[in-house]
Amino acid sequence: MTAIQREKMEYDVVIVGAGPAGLSAAIRLKQLDPERSVVVLEKGSEVGAHILSGAVLDPSGLDALLPEWKSMGAPVSVPVTEDNFYLLGEAGQIRIPNWPMPPLMTNHGNYIVSMANVCRWLAGVAEGLGVEIFPGMSCSELVFDGDRVAGVVAGEFGRDPQTGEPGPNYEPGMELWGKYVFLGEGVRGSLSKQVIAKYDLQKGKEPQKYGLGMKEIWEIDPAKHKLGKVTHTMGWPLGKNAGGGSFIYHIENNQVYVGFVVHLNYQNPHLYPYMEFQRFKHHPVVADLLKGGKRVAYGARAISEGGYQSIPKMVAPGVALLGCSAGLVNVPRIKGNHNAMLSGKAAAEAAHKALAAGRAGDELSDYEAEVRGGAIGRDLKKVRNVKPLWSRYGLVASLMGGGADMWANTIGLTLFGTLKHGKTDAAATGLAKDFKVIDYPRPDGVLSFDRLTNVAYSFTNHDENQPAHLKLKDASVPIAVNLPKYAEPAQRYCPAGVYEVLGSGADATFRINFQNCVHCKTCDIKDPSQNIVWTTPIGGGGPNYPNM
Repeated sequence: MTAIQREKMEYDVVIVGAGPAGLSAAIRLKQLDPERSVVVLEKGSEVGAHILSGAVLDPSGLDALLPEWKSMGAPVSVPVTEDNFYLLGEAGQIRIPNWPMPPLMTNHGNYIVSMANVCRWLAGVAEGLGVEIFPGMSCSELVFDGDRVAGVVAGEFGRDPQTGEPGPNYEPGMELWGKYVFLGEGVRGSLSKQVIAKYDLQKGKEPQKYGLGMKEIWEIDPAKHKLGKVTHTMGWPLGKNAGGGSFIYHIENNQVYVGFVVHLNYQNPHLYPYMEFQRFKHHPVVADLLKGGKRVAYGARAISEGGYQSIPKMVAPGVALLGCSAGLVNVPRIKGNHNAMLSGKAAAEAAHKALAAGRAGDELSDYEAEVRGGAIGRDLKKVRNVKPLWSRYGLVASLMGGGADMWANTIGLTLFGTLKHGKTDAAATGLAKDFKVIDYPRPDGVLSFDRLTNVAYSFTNHDENQPAHLKLKDASVPIAVNLPKYAEPAQRYCPAGVYEVLGSGADATFRINFQNCVHCKTCDIKDPSQNIVWTTPIGGGGPNYPNM
């Protein structure tokens, strides 16, 4: 086959992903040197289209990057006014008082935001500084120059949907070369995954752990709305089946964010995370809040949960991992956007120093040192044992032991050292024969909804005339291996109904409805055979989140 010829553009820094990490890096680079050439490539149809987060924002990242943000029109205007924690049972709840919680758990001084809108605003700030931002430009390949990452291929279109080879209307895209390449793709990014594997960046670290976060926006009765109110719950309906919990945040316009997180290290392959979310909304406390309201948006994404001990080496020749690409979420605080912004700022400062010294294409070791030894490392180190305690011993042990360890860490001590995570989430999946099938109630169409109906509220769209971006390493595995051993859990763990088993016995087939994909990456993470590989679709495909 003839080698594909592509045009080449060169920049000082190429950034993949217009999330809080990538945009913060772009802004900081231009603050430090307006003459530096910086480009941001975003796979969504617009900046913010693929951004989904809770989100209660710790403004420390914003304060560090743009100290005058309050006077710059940032869409950060709903301070937290009330902070509630509940442990749910099937018919009731117990309020967990705030006073025993470590100070780091308070939401005083934080803001309820749409991170999609925050990123749209950050993009405007970046463009005002001279950053080039190209949405709808999926980055499909890395470009190497010897052993270093030198750039990416972006904007490729027209591969044959059946063969994957260039079709009659093929557009090869462009090679965008940078003296440094920053990967801010979010959780389990396809290029970041390749970099971690090629340079063995996870060596000596614990495996990354993940959760699946699902979120709906509801318009509710104004009489029940309380601007700035934050509620978190744990317990029912998950019980002992899985770790996780919920959030309910009251935002502007009589709207609430209703979210549910399921830790992906669950064992029972019959568990159906999406239906656990739908069942949660029928708890009396939640149902009363939502009664008379309407759901206006839906989405889902994976969340990195490994924390301090799972952060890979973040640099390799010519490349750095930013934000969720490196797994910088503080799990008990349910916050990662501040660390994403701080990581982008730190990477920019390291690159600026290197470029000023005439360097290019080497490892930005100053960035790695700042993340581990600075504000991000301090934030994550204090909470490092909460997730492994929860995984090993359950919710109560996590609340008691994790809380005590966080208190000890406030004075530089620890009760447990640094606990390990052990298995990957895929390896944690048990055999179907060892677990009971879970009977889920049928969605009522009022509080709870079937997956395909809800996916319509993510405004997801993919051009059908392209190869499926969800690849099987071995097409026989779903039916020959996963179905008999694990009851093919892809049917259930996907929150968008992408995967189906049709027929039964010798007639069973596996279907991939890639058009439904909301880019959560759960399949790439949880498939017990690690047979599914998530790759980027052609530019602009995927969800089009309005205010997530």
